[in-house]
Amino acid sequence: MPTLFRSADSRGHTDIDWLNSYHSFSFSNYYNPDRMNFSVLRVLNDDRIQGGTGFGRHPHANMEIITYVLEGALRHEDSTGNSEILPAGGVQRMSAGTGITHSEFNASQTEPGHFLQTWLIPEREGIEPGYKQLETTPEQRLNQFLSVVRPGGDDGNLHIHQDVSFLVGRIEPDIAVSHPLEAGRAAYLFVAEGAVKADGHTLSAGDALEYTAEPAVNVVGRETAELVLFDLPG
Repeated sequence: MPTLFRSADSRGHTDIDWLNSYHSFSFSNYYNPDRMNFSVLRVLNDDRIQGGTGFGRHPHANMEIITYVLEGALRHEDSTGNSEILPAGGVQRMSAGTGITHSEFNASQTEPGHFLQTWLIPEREGIEPGYKQLETTPEQRLNQFLSVVRPGGDDGNLHIHQDVSFLVGRIEPDIAVSHPLEAGRAAYLFVAEGAVKADGHTLSAGDALEYTAEPAVNVVGRETAELVLFDLPG
């Protein structure tokens, strides 16, 4: 099947006092043997956190972690000495490698935050831990798939230790955009906000589409939509 629709309501869900999180793949207390990963994409969590709260210091190892802020701002600190604030439109890549600890808190004491955190299996284990971030504006993302993470980190992208490209886009109603896929590649399209039509499917916030044998990802906006796209090994 060249495309497979994954509905928002098929995801796992964690809802506690300060965190409302939806899990596209098995994570924490949510386990679904049919939803362990897609290609090297292992985790996609859609997180909303209350002001003044967040994830305290905790460890990771041997994962490439991409975080994308949709609303608010995220305060990041880690054991390699980084202390940064990532605003809306910001992207961070953290290589956990041989081991890193970090914390992520809502940078506001009062306003809620919304961000996506994704984990990707690295090309190899034992990579030196590292962290980089960049910011994008709505104008830069407007009506296109903007590449922000890819191997080598050229043309202003963040480098990742895997054969993956991560793209973001803000698509307006009735605007068509596409991303070509090389033969043998896969893709994962996720709608963070708004609604689109994509290759015969209608997707709303939280929906996703898996591509395994298509020449391109083709999207038309229905409502102004914030999208993320992973171009992945097949």
